[in-house]
This record gives sequence, structure tokens and C-alpha cells, in this order.
Amino acid sequence: MDVVERIKAELGSGPVVLFMKGTPDFPQCGFSAQTVAALRAVGANFRYVNIFEEPEIREALKRFSNWPTYPQLYVKGELIGGCDITLEMLRSGELKKLMTEAGAAQ
Repeated sequence: MDVVERIKAELGSGPVVLFMKGTPDFPQCGFSAQTVAALRAVGANFRYVNIFEEPEIREALKRFSNWPTYPQLYVKGELIGGCDITLEMLRSGELKKLMTEAGAAQ
């Protein structure tokens, strides 16, 4: 399986996938930590990919998504954005709505 197929497989593994630095319990950058906190604040169930453990995905995802930074939040295979967008959506109430519509939160 090539790296693009691996990315697509990860995106298909659940309704919400976060490509991040580290893990939700041990994030390895502040932006990843803030994004996880936002998802947890709305009670979202999400899968994650630690890009430090997947260097091929780390490089290829930037081209795949045309988004140069991490974390990258996807819902139903669509890029939502990074930390700033996720935090703005949390503040506006959109994040909770999006997670509920995706079946990732109640």
C-alpha cells in the first residue's frame, strides 16, 4: 500500500481523525494539545495518528491536504483545519454541532 492509500485508509477508519504530534494523552506540541482539548471539551470520539511514528504520512499528508502544518483535523474524510480553526469552531459552537452530525459526539 502506498502512502496516499495509507492516508485514505486512516481517513476511512472513523468519522473523526486527527493527525497530530504525539498522542492525545501525551501531545508533543501545544497546538496538538489545544486541539485535543477542544475535541474532548465537546465529548468527541476521535481516532488519531501520531505523525512522529509515521514519517512517510507526515510528509505526504502536507501534499495530500495542501495544508502545511499540524495538527490536521478531518471529519468524514474532509479536512476541517488546524488548531486555530478548531478553537474558533469550539468558541462558536460549530465544533459540537459538527461532531454530533458526524456521529462522534452526542
